Amino acid sequence: MPVSISGTSGITFPDGSLQTAAASPLVLRNRIINGDMRIDQRNAGASTTPSASNTYNLDRWVTEFSQVSKLTVQQNYGSVTPPAGFTNYLGIKVAATATVGAGDYFVLEQRIEGFNTADLAWGTASAKTVTLSFWVYSNTTGTFGGNIQNTGARNYPFSYTISVANTWEQKTITIPGDTSGTWATGNTLGINIYFSLGTGTTYSGAANTWATGPFLSTTGATSIMGSTSNYWYVTGVQLEQNTSATPFERRLYNQELANCQRYYEIFTQNANATAILSAVLVGANNWLNVFYKQTKRATPTVTAPSGWVNATPGIFPSIDNCSIGGGMAYFYLAGTGTILTVSAEL
Repeated sequence: MPVSISGTSGITFPDGSLQTAAASPLVLRNRIINGDMRIDQRNAGASTTPSASNTYNLDRWVTEFSQVSKLTVQQNYGSVTPPAGFTNYLGIKVAATATVGAGDYFVLEQRIEGFNTADLAWGTASAKTVTLSFWVYSNTTGTFGGNIQNTGARNYPFSYTISVANTWEQKTITIPGDTSGTWATGNTLGINIYFSLGTGTTYSGAANTWATGPFLSTTGATSIMGSTSNYWYVTGVQLEQNTSATPFERRLYNQELANCQRYYEIFTQNANATAILSAVLVGANNWLNVFYKQTKRATPTVTAPSGWVNATPGIFPSIDNCSIGGGMAYFYLAGTGTILTVSAEL
């Protein structure tokens, strides 16, 4: 069907999805960063089996769990063909089986900054409806769970069904805006989105209703944790202000990378120990000024490996006089092939 434009109902796209007149513009709709899983600064496509909860994998995507080393995470794990129009996905495979007890949980999460959700007016009488959409692929069928959350007190557990094994399926969940609770509107955590891979009863709640938690999933949701043959893949994740899903918002690669670098960036030293990406060598002692590519969400944690003399770097105010995020760190250069990381993750 052709695109249809109506002054009353909005824009209807060829796939039947609707962009209402009251919804956000056709650009800057998606509150998810790296929803198409293109950016992987930390691992460059290599697989990881996190040994600590709260581990970031692909950019902006973090795994949380109650039992360590049970999940392997990788960009394009399993090398299946992504949905049409996508080139990447985030893949999770069970590395070691786990019995999911009442207090156990295994989730994939994105934390959205309050600046990027403030216009939703959650926590007020003007709270706006949002729609979460994504593509999912798994060898395990059944009703899976997830959750929308602030810092823990307000929760909207949701469910979706994987109907056919080893087939990409698009899922859509529409969520009424929460008129209660406290939702951050600044540079702190605004909205958490969780996808459950296995969650016990302690952190499970009734589907499709706002409630006091914390929850991570819906009661009785499917778990993949019972077999090392199980896997779950996702891409095309979009959260938008609307009552239905619109086509995935595709941003230029450099724009999406910059969005990710507000929270995390990597600098690598060259083999001659004379330069570092986006850095300037100054002074007789080769002190290195490392200028961040993007202003950070908050004053970041800068981690230098053992090849750097000053392993606890100082953080200076931003060179552009920005009060938040810093702009520069300094180090004495030593060793080669080392990596410097700057993190302001939520």
